[in-house]
Amino acid sequence: MTEVEIQVVQLLVSPGHRLAGRPGDGLPPEGEGELVARAQVREGLGLLGDRYFGKPAHRDASLTLMSEENLPVGIDPAVDLRGTRRNVLLRGVDIDALVGSAVSLDCGFGPVTFALNRPARPCAWMDVTIGPGAQRALRDKGGVRCTPLSDGVLAVGPAKFRVLPPEH
Repeated sequence: MTEVEIQVVQLLVSPGHRLAGRPGDGLPPEGEGELVARAQVREGLGLLGDRYFGKPAHRDASLTLMSEENLPVGIDPAVDLRGTRRNVLLRGVDIDALVGSAVSLDCGFGPVTFALNRPARPCAWMDVTIGPGAQRALRDKGGVRCTPLSDGVLAVGPAKFRVLPPEH
C-alpha cells in the first residue's frame, strides 16, 4: 500500500479503567479529559498517561486503533472512543483488515510505527456503553490491539498512513 491521506478523528488517553466489574452493575462516572488533541507514544509501552502504559500484561496490546467507519452509529449516532474504549479513531482506512501488518502513522510530527497484533474483540460492555446490539455490531470490526514500534506524537487531524513492508 502506498502512503494515503487519512484523518485521526479522536484520541483517548484514559488513566483509569472505566469498565470494571460486570456490565449489569452500570458505568462508573466518566473521567475528565480522556479525549485529547495530542498524545505521546512510547516504543513498546503505549500512550503516556494511559491505563495500559508500560503494563507487562499489555505489552503487545498497549493501544488500540479503530476505524470510524465501523462505529455502530445506527445504535448510537453519538458513539465515539469513550463508548468503545479504544485509543485512536481513524477515518479512511480499514484497520481491521490489516491485522498482522506493521503500519506507519504520521500526524505531522514524524512517523510513528505500530505492529498490528490482534483484533480487539468487543465485550458485553459495548451493549452498556453504546447500546443493545453494539457488541454484535462490532464483531470483527472492533479495532486492532497494537504495540508501538517507535516513539512519537499522534494528533487529531490529517495524517499520512502506510502499511510497511513485511521485513520491517
